[in-house]
Amino acid sequence: MQYETVIGLEVHVQLDTRSKMFCACPADYQDAEPNTRTCPVCLGLPGALPVINRRAVEYTMMTGLALHCDIPDFTKFDRKNYPYPDLMKGYQISQYDLPLALGGYLEINGDPGIGHDRRRIGVERVHLEEDVAKMQHFPDGDGGAGYSLVDVNRSGVPLMEVVSKPDLRSPEEARQYLTSLHSLVQFLGVSTANMQDGNFRCDANVSIRPMGSDTFGTRTEIKNMNSFRSVVQALEYEVERQRRVLKDGGQVVQETRGWVEEREVTVSQRSKEYAHDYRYFPEPDLPPLNIGRDWVAQLQTALPELAPQRKARFMSDYGLSEYDSDLLTGSRAMADYFEAALSLRSSSRDPDADQDSAKEVANWILGDLSRLLNQDHRDIADSPVAPAGLSDLLSLIADGTLSTSLAKTVLEEMYATGGNAADVVEEKGLAQISDTGAIEAAVAEAIATNPKAVADYLDGKENAARFLMGQVMRITKGQAQPDLALRLVQEGLEAQKP
Repeated sequence: MQYETVIGLEVHVQLDTRSKMFCACPADYQDAEPNTRTCPVCLGLPGALPVINRRAVEYTMMTGLALHCDIPDFTKFDRKNYPYPDLMKGYQISQYDLPLALGGYLEINGDPGIGHDRRRIGVERVHLEEDVAKMQHFPDGDGGAGYSLVDVNRSGVPLMEVVSKPDLRSPEEARQYLTSLHSLVQFLGVSTANMQDGNFRCDANVSIRPMGSDTFGTRTEIKNMNSFRSVVQALEYEVERQRRVLKDGGQVVQETRGWVEEREVTVSQRSKEYAHDYRYFPEPDLPPLNIGRDWVAQLQTALPELAPQRKARFMSDYGLSEYDSDLLTGSRAMADYFEAALSLRSSSRDPDADQDSAKEVANWILGDLSRLLNQDHRDIADSPVAPAGLSDLLSLIADGTLSTSLAKTVLEEMYATGGNAADVVEEKGLAQISDTGAIEAAVAEAIATNPKAVADYLDGKENAARFLMGQVMRITKGQAQPDLALRLVQEGLEAQKP
């Protein structure tokens, strides 16, 4: 039997606010000592009262607007009750039946492997809640059970949940959705969305059903996926597991399963709870919120340019290809870096020259700079070569101080040391040689030591001149001006003719 895959995603996004969701504790807990970002509110002590973080509410509304959601006139917070060691109060302040945003969509590139083109994935809701504390497990060195400790620093950090409708039909479409949503929250500036730091986390609900059926199958929830790659792998495994279960005559049970990265399998964790298991009820310590239309209109007007619009502008204004524009708008940091470097290169007078500059800057960012960053698993926001540094390097190419090959060497040194281009050129003696006499000496040496190439040229094989130019570049350690070197090689070879 042929089966159709049905996937819905629940994405938790930590909001980039200065303070926590319901107290004044700093939200920047990543590098803090355990349990140093706490107060009676986030510790859940009796008598402590929460206060709503207005910026977190605005960030959630902005995300909802960017996802084409409706922002209701009325919203409230609820208590989601469940016992767990990382939940200090025994309940989480969340939103149940009246969230901040409802009924939007996100456009993605569909999976061509299943015949899908551009698709619109429904967004069920966007709601706001508080994050929980973090468990740290310490194994017993003697092989025992070990012990666990709780770090409360993360407890109370604003957490936005974006819940998709079950509209995704393959692991690849899930990846497309996640990368698009990741880009959206970064461009909005509401979250750093660093998956490695837990700022952008995903749970997936997946089921399968007979092809052509409109009835959903029994779904399982998958947790513990900490990268786009692991999401795809976990979904692929789980879809195949469910197919095997049905093929063998079994039944898929509703449960929560965890992704085990080392073994590349999902494992059962617990039977799936239903909404009534959490015993939701309105949070008595927080007033309901009436969302004024003026407030919504103000946020709508303040929305920044998002990745799709920026990509279109890069193509129309700068003449970049769709492929390059897509890569440059893959993150807000990459797009900002590109435009910052380009602003220092463009003349603002000659559109053709500005487009040439845009292509040059894009090529260096997407080529050599990205290669260096990828080797170190580094984001461009942390690049040792700032946009001004890259612009200075390209200026040295433009004025003839550096050839392209020498500039690559200079870029690597700038990346390694953080130095500027001019200083690296001076310290390493990497300036391009344009002195005719010095290059003529290298040409004479190349011609004298490569008689076969000379003979080939004299027999009409003009490519031999470029081989000899390469020898000149080797002799001068890549510093000879390429055009001048080629011209002098050709003149020297012509002089060999009878």
